[in-house]
Amino acid sequence: MSRFNLRPYQSACVESVLTKFRERGKLLAVLPTAAGKTVIFSHTAERFQPGRTLILAHREELLTQAADKLTRATGIVAETECGDAYASLNAPVVVASVQTLMREKRLHRWPRDHFNLVVVDEAHHALAESYQRVLGYFDGHAKILGVTATPDRGDKKSLGAYFEDIAFEVSLHELIEQGYLARIAVRTMPVEIDLGSVRTLAGDYSDADLGDAIEPALREIVSAMRAAIGTRKTIVFLPLIRTSRRFVELCEEAGLTAAHIDGQSEDRADILARFAAGEFQILSNSMLLTEGFDEPSVACVVCLRPTKIRALYAQIIGRGTRLHPGKENLLVLDFLWMTGRHSLVRPAHLVASTPEIAEAMIAKAAAAGDEEHDLLADEIDAKAQREAALAAELAAHAKRASRQLDPVEFALSLHELDLAEYQPTMPWHSQPASPKQLALIERNGLDPTAIRDKGHAAAIIDRILARRNLGLATPKQVACLRRNGHPRPDLVTFSEAGAWMNDRFGQHRRAA
Repeated sequence: MSRFNLRPYQSACVESVLTKFRERGKLLAVLPTAAGKTVIFSHTAERFQPGRTLILAHREELLTQAADKLTRATGIVAETECGDAYASLNAPVVVASVQTLMREKRLHRWPRDHFNLVVVDEAHHALAESYQRVLGYFDGHAKILGVTATPDRGDKKSLGAYFEDIAFEVSLHELIEQGYLARIAVRTMPVEIDLGSVRTLAGDYSDADLGDAIEPALREIVSAMRAAIGTRKTIVFLPLIRTSRRFVELCEEAGLTAAHIDGQSEDRADILARFAAGEFQILSNSMLLTEGFDEPSVACVVCLRPTKIRALYAQIIGRGTRLHPGKENLLVLDFLWMTGRHSLVRPAHLVASTPEIAEAMIAKAAAAGDEEHDLLADEIDAKAQREAALAAELAAHAKRASRQLDPVEFALSLHELDLAEYQPTMPWHSQPASPKQLALIERNGLDPTAIRDKGHAAAIIDRILARRNLGLATPKQVACLRRNGHPRPDLVTFSEAGAWMNDRFGQHRRAA
């Protein structure tokens, strides 16, 4: 039996995964860092019993964390397959290092049909050759579940090369609004760092070049940080060990309490314990703590390791998004990275669903200077501007006297910009919509000729059915309310919509 209750979104994720496994064999669950992905796949493994589960990860810390949370969440004791540790063939759950299991001798000691479920922790690694070797061995016999922090559309398309569908997705914005994660404040620091000479290697900035670019600015960075962080417990990410050590030296010269940690630190556990206890304020590392490190009291994150990879940036900032008593919000310090290319990941990309929204947020942050601003408020403003622009464009091209609702107008009525600007991500999304889908959409008053593909139809139908199950207004009612000035037609029930329209138009008919 489970040891503690799931949050509503975690429970919904487990149920959605189990339901969609009836149709597809390889699924993604997309949740932001600190949303409890380990707890979710632990409960999924429990529901698969008496079938066996394999949990794959690429770092020893993640294996230990997964095994520990599995036991605490479900009471199931996992066995480890890593290095010199061999799991038994009778283990109900095996947590395995992909580096170990990719070896032919270790992989082939397991029958191909041994596991009923294979979980890929941090699934953005799943396309790597090492993962593909292991997954390819089992995926004809086991269900595959990948869990990952929220990717953008480009990430989803890439993962769609292996995974067949997204079973569940919840955004950072949603979990902050629901009170499960800390609000994020961003402050742009007036320190310019030139990345013009930094090379790109394997899709991201060269760590060595970044170290050379950042080190001349470290003293100025420390000075700016000192005024900005106050008493906040702070974690700092840097590209090189030597850069991190130098940063700590400068912090101490400036009167700040700080410590460096890396993979070779013999007293690593002691350093982390002292940081948790508040014995020093700033913990600096060279990308050691991007995964598997949980310290909820962290209230400021400083990323001095610029990146082009959104998943990596989300992991870095996610080290501070957990709630903690007395923690008002997470402060993210951003710097003036001077680069002629627009590939650098910024705080806006944590919540922006499209490049247009991100660019609008970045422009607003630039206008704010070094004033602290709320990331979600910036996103809401940017989305409102984009929705207004889309609505104006829609009105300019609207069909005259059309009795059918454009799907874009339906999406805008619900304030769902992602749906209004739908783009296919999984391969099946681009297939033609089925006659059954189009018929259902037309019956609900939407224009079927405006449906782009099967994925678009599925997304529209999901919203229609979800609203119907909740007793909310139909697409036709929502559009009518919106056109006639109702402030929030997306929140009105079916009966309330009918009463509102009857009151408004009934009076008009009586007056006539």
